[in-house]
Amino acid sequence: MLRYDPKPEDFAPLNLDEKAGDAITRPPIGYWQDVWMRFRKNKLALTGLTIMPVLTIMAIIGPVISSWDYRECDYGHFNEFVSSRHWFGTDYLGRDMFTRLWHGTRISLFIGVTAALIDLVIGVMWGGIAGYFGGVVDDIMMRIVDILYGIPYLLVVILLLVVMEPGLTSIIIAMSLTGWVGMARLVRGQVLQLKEMEYVLAARSIGASPSRIIARHLIPNTMGVVLVSLTSSIPGAIFGEAFLSFIGLGVPMPQASLGTLANEGYQVLRIYPQNMIIPAVVMSLLILSFNFVGDGLRDALDPRLRQ
Repeated sequence: MLRYDPKPEDFAPLNLDEKAGDAITRPPIGYWQDVWMRFRKNKLALTGLTIMPVLTIMAIIGPVISSWDYRECDYGHFNEFVSSRHWFGTDYLGRDMFTRLWHGTRISLFIGVTAALIDLVIGVMWGGIAGYFGGVVDDIMMRIVDILYGIPYLLVVILLLVVMEPGLTSIIIAMSLTGWVGMARLVRGQVLQLKEMEYVLAARSIGASPSRIIARHLIPNTMGVVLVSLTSSIPGAIFGEAFLSFIGLGVPMPQASLGTLANEGYQVLRIYPQNMIIPAVVMSLLILSFNFVGDGLRDALDPRLRQ
């Protein structure tokens, strides 16, 4: 049996540099930094994040850089193809399609974003209150949501637009009347889980009011799910407006939206296909970009994928 005799030098302390020992090998990464790192790995999400601002900027400056007004008719140039005079051609009245396209994109974006933000505000407030208080309050509020959820969305919108005067305000009100119920149910489910957390109990114990707990502790912690739902509701609102304009219940003439342009182009599709193809491509890119960003946010905000 071998025997080892320890020597004094075996117990000498290691000569380590204190700074090297205390150095952090990996820099600390915050929550939103980690979200952005995972988001930018999604190529489709980055593509959508690139297309979306480009279309938004063109919707703002497109009618400005054009020498034609969206209501102006160029007589003698009806249904003209793409040319140096009219970059995207003209419609059946001789109106410049480039100007009308970006003006219509601006209208569609305004309606979609505004309706989605109204749905966000109402849905977050309704779902937050119902989920936090629970009991009878939750039962009453969610039964109202169930009733509205059971009514066909487009049927309500069409009936309201038939009764109300046509215009942007009427469309936004009609689309927001029942569009918030999905957001409310989503936020309520999140609040039911979060209100039992320790930090909520600590806030209650120090006397924080329910409104402060909901606004400062519960709602901010649901923002990840809410942002994903928001990016999904905006293209839904844009498509809903386009559908209403396509069937003649959208923005009144002579204003244009992507739906009205698609409707006008559909009527001459076989003869002048560019009048239908160009607005359809822009609408598809707009909706796909929002959907790609929403899918990327959903994956980036998923805590199970965090490394």
